[in-house]
Amino acid sequence: MVEEAANGLEALETIQKEKVDLALVDWNMPDMDGREFIREVRQDKTYKDMRMIMVTTETAITKVEEALEAGADEYIMKPFTKEIILEKLALLGMDTSNASK
Repeated sequence: MVEEAANGLEALETIQKEKVDLALVDWNMPDMDGREFIREVRQDKTYKDMRMIMVTTETAITKVEEALEAGADEYIMKPFTKEIILEKLALLGMDTSNASK
């Protein structure tokens, strides 16, 4: 199942209602940005197994470092391809065998 949220606050509501294994998080969102969302999630041990990948146009190495320090598992710069997503998922040990071709 795929869920979508317009900002970090909506995403927090979503993960409280549904079990989420993976979140693709955009840095630039209104109300609560992606870094704030990741920090908030990482403070709650309920979500310790949830994987989070920052997917953003932010390309500065300092932004990558900030996202990883906040608790992101991986970082993908836009634009990206399906193959890049699959590579990152494989790095995280996530099963990609059912990924559509």
